[in-house]
Amino acid sequence: MRALRVAVVGGGISGLAAAHRLRQLLGPSAEITVFEQAERLGGKLRTVEVAGRAYDVGAEAFLHRRPEAADLIAEVGLADQVAHPTKASSSIHADGDTRPIPSHTLMGVPASVEAVRQVLSGEGLRRVAAEPDLPPIRLDGADVAVGALLTERFGPEVGQRLVGPLLGGVYAGRTDVLGLRATMPQLACALDSGVGSLMAAAATVMPAPPQPRATRPPVFGTLRDGLSTLVTRLAEVSRPDIRLGLPVRALIRRGQDWRLEIGSAAAPRHLDVDGVVLAVPAPASRKLLADVVPAASRRYAEVELASMALVALALPPGTELPDRSGVLLAEGEKAADGVPFTAKAFTFSSRKWAHLAGEPVLVRGSVGRHGETYLLQRDDEDLVAAVRHDLHQLTGITAEPIDTVVTRWGGGLPQYGVGHLDLVKGIEDAVADVPGLAVAGATLHGVGIPACIATADAAAARVAAHVLSRVR
Repeated sequence: MRALRVAVVGGGISGLAAAHRLRQLLGPSAEITVFEQAERLGGKLRTVEVAGRAYDVGAEAFLHRRPEAADLIAEVGLADQVAHPTKASSSIHADGDTRPIPSHTLMGVPASVEAVRQVLSGEGLRRVAAEPDLPPIRLDGADVAVGALLTERFGPEVGQRLVGPLLGGVYAGRTDVLGLRATMPQLACALDSGVGSLMAAAATVMPAPPQPRATRPPVFGTLRDGLSTLVTRLAEVSRPDIRLGLPVRALIRRGQDWRLEIGSAAAPRHLDVDGVVLAVPAPASRKLLADVVPAASRRYAEVELASMALVALALPPGTELPDRSGVLLAEGEKAADGVPFTAKAFTFSSRKWAHLAGEPVLVRGSVGRHGETYLLQRDDEDLVAAVRHDLHQLTGITAEPIDTVVTRWGGGLPQYGVGHLDLVKGIEDAVADVPGLAVAGATLHGVGIPACIATADAAAARVAAHVLSRVR
């Protein structure tokens, strides 16, 4: 009997996690091929050397409270590599001032007036205090733009000074585009249950405060030698045939089997397999599904994308960073010299992560929200200069970097707009009708590492079940 053959299209965390799970489900003799159009694996997990230190210039952490990433890391033998942030708190720069992020909020939505007293104006506080007395919110199952709901209930300040910077940090998006149900599902569920006030809904879903002297579980985690360590280990344990720099040009369904057309249009090659996991961004998924699952392809075409750039700075030893983990910047803020800020966030990595403390001093500046591609059209030198200007204006730091790395993520972040959950259901329902095919990735159920791994596990299980059922 010939070996089982499966292809994974996409060599990011979703594709590699799927390859790992397929290896477990199909056994050592299965032929698993991973195709990655780029010349490297990992997608948005990328660790590079900055002034001699391993430093993440894509995703820098995973949500530890979701189990998928921590469980996978332990499963492949990297649990001793896990590190958690220090106790340094983060901050937001809005209305010309930098303040700590209020603790008693849900992604910036206040659970009480006191939580935002140091952040909002007197008028902003009055609007928050009056919100529970407004007519109850009735979504009736519909989705709504986060920004529109916040403005209607709280006025402009909560969205501009709190929720906007926080969601911008996660999605590189804007509140007037992002949908409530995909970005704040807990809040939407509370409103669906009959809680009529946004402030009351936030209070309902906020985790209970820790007991006195109890240890608060960590929110985030990372790997001390960089998240590319996980990429390397997954490739080792799943033992796929990895083909880099090879685009998959087409998927062709042949009865219960699949043919992949690979390489150049002038001289394409083909691979016949029993099943396919598609773990690529929305534009590539749209193209590959256009003929075989047109309904899913049309849905993928509706997903908008944001581009961004990450500027890594290695500052000289002795450079004094603020005593916080980083700062998020509200949209439209200007520096004291009147120049609009280019960066949307800074991470003071040598403060945030104990394993990155010491020499050199490491800082990352993030540039680019949805619709701000013009900011990314500068060359690397100009982008570094703009980020250094912003860092100086925010912190007073003028030190010349001893090393810089600019990493650009074109179309790197899908935008979870109004109706995103319905869009994803349409994709998954259409693909479910096609045997031997499954989809995974950040477009579906979350842009974070744990959410991507969850989609990979589900996709691998679906394809493995199809392949094994045919053998049986």
